[in-house]
Amino acid sequence: MELRRLHPTDGSVAIADLLADLRLVERAHGDRPWVVTNFATTADGRAAIDGRSGPIGDEGDSELFRRLRTQVDALLVGTNTLRVERYRRAVRAPDLRAEREAAGLAPSPLMATVTRSGTLPLDIPLFEDPDARVVVFTTAETPEPDCPASVELVRHDPAELTLTTALRHLREHHDVRALLCEGGPTLMSALLNEGLVDELFLTLAPQLAGGGTAPTMTTGAALAEPATLELVWALERADSLYLRYAVRRG
Repeated sequence: MELRRLHPTDGSVAIADLLADLRLVERAHGDRPWVVTNFATTADGRAAIDGRSGPIGDEGDSELFRRLRTQVDALLVGTNTLRVERYRRAVRAPDLRAEREAAGLAPSPLMATVTRSGTLPLDIPLFEDPDARVVVFTTAETPEPDCPASVELVRHDPAELTLTTALRHLREHHDVRALLCEGGPTLMSALLNEGLVDELFLTLAPQLAGGGTAPTMTTGAALAEPATLELVWALERADSLYLRYAVRRG
């Protein structure tokens, strides 16, 4: 799929070629993965329509979504997002699995989630797939789930259950060098508040939600100081904008 590149140079670019050269795993921090996040929002900032993110994205966003998953060792997704979007194994297409293997990655990325309540959406396809691998960061009281998927529970006392702790575990015990967060807003806000986001991929859809109560990309308490972004590239297709930002430190 070809897109028009607006920044840093004008021209035409294929998403497959552009994302194949990200080399995210080479950017891993010593104690945690390189963390990228991927969201699509309407022009007035809503991250869902009728409760789901799917109606916001177009074919270009879907292609970006699929290709980003080929570049990371793990996905981090909130339990509510898993439930609402009916998650399954992240990479199922044979050609994309082959691309991952050719790059030295597992055929499908590890899935990770965090739950303080201990509640998991065990009825979604992800947990019903015997080939799926899921790491769940939770509290000591959470029982072992009864499901076909391979689930590892990493239990912590509530005060120690942070995303910093979770990412350090994934780096140390699963060699996760690059991690993609796909939401939802609560998880995104927690990552930002702990200073863990390195890059943001944002699709800006040519839609207006016009108010309502649909979530935005982040929620909860504001940052003490707004995070500063640096535009890495900007692409356009069918009036949608596809933006890649680096999060500046300090």
